[in-house]
Amino acid sequence: MLTLPLLSHALARRLARSTRSLTLNLAMRRNEVEPGSTMRVVTGLVLLVFAASLAQGVLIQLEQVTRPSAPVQDYSVPLASLTPEQQRDLAGVQGVRAHAVTMDSWVDLEKLDGTLQEQATALVATCDQLARMVRRAEGCRDGKVMRLVDPNSSVGSDLTPGTSFPYRFGAAKAKTLNITLPSERIVYSAYPASAVGNAVLLVPPSALPAARPDSAQLVLTSGSDPDRVRQVLDGIAAVAPIAEIELIGVNIQGLEQIAVIETLLAVGMIMGLVIGVAAFIVAATDRAVERRPQVTAIMLIGARARTVRTVQCVQVVLPLSIGLALALVTGKLAESSYLITGGSAVHWDVAGTPLLALAAAGVVAVAIAGTLPLAGRRIDPELIRRD
Repeated sequence: MLTLPLLSHALARRLARSTRSLTLNLAMRRNEVEPGSTMRVVTGLVLLVFAASLAQGVLIQLEQVTRPSAPVQDYSVPLASLTPEQQRDLAGVQGVRAHAVTMDSWVDLEKLDGTLQEQATALVATCDQLARMVRRAEGCRDGKVMRLVDPNSSVGSDLTPGTSFPYRFGAAKAKTLNITLPSERIVYSAYPASAVGNAVLLVPPSALPAARPDSAQLVLTSGSDPDRVRQVLDGIAAVAPIAEIELIGVNIQGLEQIAVIETLLAVGMIMGLVIGVAAFIVAATDRAVERRPQVTAIMLIGARARTVRTVQCVQVVLPLSIGLALALVTGKLAESSYLITGGSAVHWDVAGTPLLALAAAGVVAVAIAGTLPLAGRRIDPELIRRD
């Protein structure tokens, strides 16, 4: 804002020397003589555009903190809190792309005797369900118990083939199924935040008894788009209203905070726009009143009203356009600096640039509309009699 009068003066002087247009010459000479007067007219609107650009960086940072970068989102629901009908309905919720069950092996706490008993988490799913829940999976064969190996994770690396793990089934844990860790393995790559990452066994659904497993979770997978996540959460709540849902890798409170912050920013920007436009109209009117003697003199020597209106518009639009362009550039630089210093993965975001440019064009249109009526009134020649 401090450089705006200098830039306006330099540009007005250069244009006034090179142009042959009477309208542009009058407007540029006025800005050249009095460049500082434009600051009070355009300051509010320029700073508003700058604030909008910087606020976008804050929202980007918050979104990255609260949401994972993976293209999928996992939901974990305790299987004990669901009926078989609810389990079936949850698998068919709109937006769910895959579903599976994870179950933990049973540990006899009475026989631990201070020793550590090995545990294994099994994923009950088909090969197709596994492929929908991970980045890639190689070597999977349906109908067989297989070992899950993720080269990027140490989960299960200390387990040796042939180790048997007991799993309990039924309401009273009456049934026990011992599953042996095989040597045949599936090499897969899980997403950074995934409910599948802790599993070391892939168990086909046909290998389990009819009873429900103990210590099991129903895992649902969907896209990670915020609208998709809300859609799936609404669907889960409609099927099982009292079920406890754990979102893998997503901070629900953070998403709610983002919604609140976006609302506050929207209200603040609307209020700032209203105040900025009102301040602009007041300042432009004040400048028009101050220039009434000069405008009267110009009209008395033969200038038409349309010429005077055009001069008034150009006098305001030129510094305003310079200020808005600087606001867009410095706002994006400030946003990028904020993201870099905050450790964000995104350093330069251009998603909101068209919207900001459109807002800047709208501000210029409002400025033009606000200046047009100020020079169209009949001005009394008595204003220049003493001059």
